[in-house]
Order: sequence, then structure tokens, then C-alpha cells
Amino acid sequence: MWTLAGRGWWRGRALAASATGAAHRGLPGPHLMPSGGSAAECRAPDRLCSSADRKEKIDMSGFPVENIRNFSIIAHVDHGKSTLADRLLELTGTIDKTKNNRQVLDKLQVERERGITVKAQTASLFYNYEGKQYLLNLIDTPGHVDFSYEVSRSLSACQGVLLVVDANEGIQAQTVANFFLAFEAQLSVIPVINKIDLKNADPERVEKQIEKVFDIPSDECIKISAKLGINVESVLQAVIERIPPPKVHRKNPLRALVFDSTFDQYRGVIANVALFDGVVSQGDKIASAHTHKTYEVNEIGILNPNEQQTHKLYAGQVGYLIAGMKDVTEAQIGDTLYLHKQPVEPLPGFKSAKPMVFAGMYPVDQSEYNNLKSALEKLTLNDSSVTVHRDSSLALGAGWRLGFLGLLHMDVFNQRLEQEYNASVILTTPTVPYKAVLSSAKLIKEYREKEITIINPAQFPDKSKVKEYLEPVVLGTIITPDEYTGKIMMLCQARRAVETDMMFIDQNRVMLKYLFPLNEIVVDFYDSLKSLSSGYASFDYEDAGYQTAELVKMDILLNGNIVEELVTVVHKDKAHSVGKAICERLKDSLPRQLFEIAIQAAIGSKIIARETVKAYRKNVLAKCYGGDITRKMKLLKRQAEGKKKLRKVGNVEVPKDAFIKVLKTQSNK
Repeated sequence: MWTLAGRGWWRGRALAASATGAAHRGLPGPHLMPSGGSAAECRAPDRLCSSADRKEKIDMSGFPVENIRNFSIIAHVDHGKSTLADRLLELTGTIDKTKNNRQVLDKLQVERERGITVKAQTASLFYNYEGKQYLLNLIDTPGHVDFSYEVSRSLSACQGVLLVVDANEGIQAQTVANFFLAFEAQLSVIPVINKIDLKNADPERVEKQIEKVFDIPSDECIKISAKLGINVESVLQAVIERIPPPKVHRKNPLRALVFDSTFDQYRGVIANVALFDGVVSQGDKIASAHTHKTYEVNEIGILNPNEQQTHKLYAGQVGYLIAGMKDVTEAQIGDTLYLHKQPVEPLPGFKSAKPMVFAGMYPVDQSEYNNLKSALEKLTLNDSSVTVHRDSSLALGAGWRLGFLGLLHMDVFNQRLEQEYNASVILTTPTVPYKAVLSSAKLIKEYREKEITIINPAQFPDKSKVKEYLEPVVLGTIITPDEYTGKIMMLCQARRAVETDMMFIDQNRVMLKYLFPLNEIVVDFYDSLKSLSSGYASFDYEDAGYQTAELVKMDILLNGNIVEELVTVVHKDKAHSVGKAICERLKDSLPRQLFEIAIQAAIGSKIIARETVKAYRKNVLAKCYGGDITRKMKLLKRQAEGKKKLRKVGNVEVPKDAFIKVLKTQSNK
């Protein structure tokens, strides 16, 4: 009994202390609280609240539209987005202040290990400013070019953005790309110069860069240190003062935009929604404008940053919704949800993610095929931007051809497979999607379209069937210190790039714009750029459609037999160098046989590169210790004939590890 009493006394003390802290932090008023305690209590890390307290629902009706602000944080990689999000969560009392608050919104293991954001995360913050209670919906977005689709989706739910720039590094390539995404969406942009506490920080120089490149007056920039929390309070004030409230109508029928979704194996699809009109509550019958299916809302709420159930969600608010959807494809990104008997005009969605890089994925052991299949299905539910096509290979067995948004996306996907599902796979060298314009009416009838897309080089059509080949191109932006400009220009020219623009951002930084063929930059361009510029140059690209190109299909032959897995598509001018490199790599990987192996790269019937794996050779002259030369010649001739015969009947078995060495992404490039 004494122990229980003691425990009750301690709980009372903890609740009292927690309530006092909540009052100091300007937490939301009583209408927001679960009965019997403050929001801070229920978020206390030692989980002192009872389950009954935590299940109490928040009432969201106390926030008029004019007191709501929806905003995103956008920036280049490693400029401090997630750190700023942590400070904003602490300032508004959403999470308690501790030294362990690092990347609170980055929930994936891969995000924490690499220190990058892969998936956009939402959090609703309550903030008291000049006597009014505000609801601030914050979306923390990724900074890498591969995940720019996450950024564009997040911006559709916002009215403004915080554009974070590193005071040390200045404007980088992805900063420019993200600014124009926000500018095109007509959002309010608040420039925030972060890391002013660093020794080499030069916020005045960065202010001038922002003014020159983005045409934003330097006095609008807010200088902060997110790590130390310096001046972060003024960011919240700027959000309230400079970002307009959402333009919505609560009396109109429900219109909700699905801007993200995740899959939970127990509850089904959790859809993140932004309400543009009307109200949604638990038990409502809703319908999808995309699939026309009807669902019943089981649960609604806000992310705070963990899920917090509410009675209703009102127009202008951002939250989550669970309605018994079994598959992420039912919660189509960009879809509009409306009340079952009140159909509305769908909201303009956004472009679906387009895969830029394709790679073959095979289980290391074919007995693991079914396990890998289920792991892929589960992971693609949470990453709808990955496309999956079944594929098979003579050497590697059954597998898939996967489409990714870029190399980092592919790498992160592979790492998540290993960490979350304990699956080890063989990933082949990435390729890009090509197009071919068919020439004859018979072929157009067979394929049912005039222009076909080729994602597997082995299926590349012959030149006789095609009018022209098209390859994907991207508009690349490079920002670099001017002393490296010459080297970078030479690198770009070697990659068949065409310069479109050049501009000095300040006295010593240059912005270059090039039109690149995607297959020239997809594997090792970024690494080459970083090593040429001592790590200072930054690179970003955006899709620029397709252009005609002289492409050829290059076969790799072993003793005259084509190896299907090693077929590649290359530009005519680069065929020799690429063929030579593959032949050399194969020569190092193939085991020697009792007969000679000819490794050849061929375009049609023309051999363009060759390497030879020498045969094991028995010394048949060992027993000749003198005598006539003809005796030796006779023995050598008989041996040569035997080798020739062996070469005809002998089959070159390519071991799996040799394939892995040749096919796997070359990490040392």
C-alpha cells in the first residue's frame, strides 16, 4: 500500500510540474485540452497520463480560418530544416525541451543514420501571439533533388514557405529549385538565414545573394541559429504576420486534398489531407473523385507530431484520416475527397512522380523470392513513387525491374529493404527510360502505339524498325565557386551537355545551367562534380522531356554467344569507351577455363572492343628433352586442335558473383 501511495504522490507532483511548464510555454486554451489535464501532460515523456486521458479528443472548432497558417520548410540538403522544425516544436510546447531533440520529425531509421529527410512530415503547432491562439500547420520537407516530388506535394497544402539558407554555404542549387517551386505555386516566401553562430558565417553576403537571385529585399531576411535557438521566436511571428490564412469556405460541401499517405498493416491507409472546404467528422460517408469508391471515416485527427484524435476537421486545417482503405493506390496522391451525396469539382492535383532511373532487382538466392516479393509489396505501399515490373534473367533468375526518382532514392529504397525487412538483393547498374518512334504501320498495330518506352535495354528495338530514338534530357543547375568553372565546363562538355545560361551570384560564385542527357549524369556525374570542385559545387536537375539521339544497342558476347543481362544502350560516340570498360571488367571477373574465352562488345555485327581470358595451358613439351623440332610441333598442333574443339563444345558458365561485380552500381566511380 505504501508503494502505491508513493507512486500516486509522485504522479501528482509530475502533473503539477507539467501543468506549470505548459502555462509558461503559452500552450493552447482549455477548449483544446483533454478533460482532466493539459496537452503538455499527455505528451510527457514518462507517459504519466492514463489511457482514458489520452483518448480524449481535441476540439478544433475554436480556430477561425483567420487564425490558421499552413507553411512548409524548404532548403538545400543539410541547411538545417529539421533542426529548425525541432526548435519550432519546442517553442510552441509541442515537445518538451531536451538535448535529445534531434530530427524529431524524421521517423525512418535511414533518415536518422544519413541525417537527411526522405519523407515530408506534418505537425500541428498551437501558438499564443498577442493574446490570440493560432494553429500553425508545419510541413518539414526533404532537401535532395531526388525527393523534389515530396516538396511539390507538400506545397499544395500550404500558403507560405520558410526558405532556409545556410549562412556559411549561401545559396545552393536545390535552394534555387525549391524557391521556384514555391514561386510557381504563388506562395509567400520568408527567407531564413540559418547557422549564424558558425565561425565562417557571412549572413550579409547571403542576404545580397538572396536579393540578387530571388529579388527579395534583404531586410525581409530573418537571421537565426536553429541549433542554439537564437532568434527562432521571430520566425513564428513572421509566419503569423507574413503568411496569409487559407482561402476556404466552411459552409460549402467538403473538399479535401490527399497530399500524402502511409500504410499501417493494422489500420490500413492513413491519408494526410488538407481541407479546402467544409467539415469532416467521424462516421461521415466520403467518396474519392479518382476511384469513385465510398468509405466511412473511422478516425480523424491532427499530427502533433504524433497522431492526436479530434472530433472534427474544419476547412483550412491539415490532418490525417483513416477510412478503411486497404491499399495506398486507393488514396491516390492529389485525389479529392468529398461527402458521398455532395459531389464537388475536384481540386487540381499535381503531376504524379515520374521514374527517372530503372534498375533490375533480384534475390541473391532464388529460394528468397517470395520473401522479397512480400517485402517489396509492403515497402512500395509506403513509397508510391517506385514502379515495379516483373522481370527474369537467365543468369540471375526471377526478379523485378524497378523505377526510381534518382540514385539516392534507389539507394535509400535498398537500405530500407535491408533494415526493415532483412532482405539482401542484387541491384543491377541503373539505366534510363528511352523512347522509340516506330516506322511501320504493322509494328504500330502490334504495339498499339506509335511511340514505345523502353525500360529494359534487352528489349531495345532494331534500327530497321524505328524512325528515330529519343533519350530523356534534364535541365541541370550547378552553383560553384568561380575558380572551378573551367574544370566543370569541361566535365559538362564531356557529358554531351549544352550550356543554356551562366550568371554570377556574387563576386566569387557562378550559377551554370546545362541541358544534360539523363544517362550521362545518372551514375557518377555528381561524384565527379564534387571531386573536381573539392566538394563546393552543388547540383540540381529537373525533367526537360526527350530529344532525338543517335543511340545504339550494344551486345556483350562470350565466345560468340550474347549475354542478355549485359546488353546496354549507349550513344554512338561513346560506344567504344563503354564497351571497352565492360569487357575489361568482365575479364577481371570471369574465371579461367581450359579454353580461351573471347569477350567482345558488338553493335549489330560489328565488334568494337575485345578482351581475351587466356586458357589454362598444360606444358605438353615437358617430356621432350631433345630430338627433332617436328616432334615438338606435332605435340603443340595436337594440343591446339584439342583446345579448338573444346572451345566449340565448351559452354562459358558465368558465375553469379561475376555478374554481381559487373552489374552492380560501381561504388568506386
